[in-house]
Amino acid sequence: MGTAARVKASKKAASRKKPIRTYDAALRYLFEHTDYEQMVRVRYNSDTFNLNRMKQLLRKLGDPHKKIKSVHIAGTKGKGSTATMLAAMLTACGHKVGLYTSPHICEIRERIQIDGAMISQAALRRLICRAEPHIEQMKRDTPTFFEIFTALAFCHFADEKVDIAVVETGLGGRLDSTNVLQPMVCGVTSISLDHTQLLGNTLGEIAAEKAGILKRSIPAISVRQEAEAKTVLQKAAKDSKVPIMFTGEDIEFSYRVESSRQYGCHTRVCLTTPRSRFEHLPVPLHGEHQALNCGLALALLDQLKVQGLRIDDEEAMKGLAGVYLPGRMEVVREDPTTLVDGAHNAASVQALIRAIGQHIPYDSMVMIFGCGVDKDIRGMIGQIATGADKVIFTKATDNARAADPGDLAEVYEESTGRVAQTTKNLKDALMIAQSAVSREDLICVCGSFYLVGEAKKLLQA
Repeated sequence: MGTAARVKASKKAASRKKPIRTYDAALRYLFEHTDYEQMVRVRYNSDTFNLNRMKQLLRKLGDPHKKIKSVHIAGTKGKGSTATMLAAMLTACGHKVGLYTSPHICEIRERIQIDGAMISQAALRRLICRAEPHIEQMKRDTPTFFEIFTALAFCHFADEKVDIAVVETGLGGRLDSTNVLQPMVCGVTSISLDHTQLLGNTLGEIAAEKAGILKRSIPAISVRQEAEAKTVLQKAAKDSKVPIMFTGEDIEFSYRVESSRQYGCHTRVCLTTPRSRFEHLPVPLHGEHQALNCGLALALLDQLKVQGLRIDDEEAMKGLAGVYLPGRMEVVREDPTTLVDGAHNAASVQALIRAIGQHIPYDSMVMIFGCGVDKDIRGMIGQIATGADKVIFTKATDNARAADPGDLAEVYEESTGRVAQTTKNLKDALMIAQSAVSREDLICVCGSFYLVGEAKKLLQA
């Protein structure tokens, strides 16, 4: 570095903020950066979602993503469930496994885990301190919150020398910050309409964005898809010379719902390949949709076996059996039964209501619902109307994109001819719901992970 450059760097350092000394200060610094998760209007293009910017930040940090083996998972719904089940099975096989998911429910550290344990506050603070001078050097094109956090996850996994990392995309796939990886295998969960203002108004357009994670010659596995989405995935795979397989078609897969004394009402799956034979495995998460996610996780596990990763099927099944995922049909209080779920598009709400009918006994259901203004509101409300006996619309305190409860109620009343209640906050909605139900009734909170996280904090305090 020349003298002029050193002087310039010295002046910049002198004008910088105070050193980050505490975990809270580190989080404040992190949240100073653009967070598209909190923005109502976002332009989805290569300027806003810039992989070159992400690559530049990673280069400054020593390219940690190139030091880890990984599995990359995209899709509309079920990414977190699939990733968590796969990570649990790999951990049970004795591997050191990183898991990167989003969003979080209650604590941001949930997004970065190794062997089921969240990153510590001390480790996260150290990573933010390490990244801060490099971020400050990029003031002309400053990384976003998600880019920074994704880079921190890759650094943590590289520092801890994980054997493999299971990484979920954030938004879309093609321009997602995680799409710098060269994974061992890619997974695509069920594709449905969501983030339509960014990713497209049709299944085909959305599928094209999800297919953006496919890499030349790297195998890909998907669940059964609607014909429009499947056609796009197949074309993208062909263009990229990617071998793609679909569970239930190219990979022998089936599931059934049954009831037993040990498990109650639950779903079992079977998946068979030339290397693996998984028969009648209980799915640890409720709902038929989780059977599809479980099948994909098993197929990804099998593909890792193809590539030489040591997998013990019996140990993997023990890991699968122990999977717990907060915010997915999670009962957070009894008497009355109060359940929370992060269903945030029409297909997810439909799957939730179906799963509740199969797994949760109740007389009447009160649904507390709130979602982002950018969501498929009419689609979700149409599904709510099929299962809820009473609806209370509200909004999460921390969601800047939250739709106005009055607007939601207006759509509901127009669509159904029924009247719904509204509250300004979740606390009031819970009070109304609890006063309106008996011990045999059910309260269900859904619509966004923001609302789920707030509900857990209020109900488990």
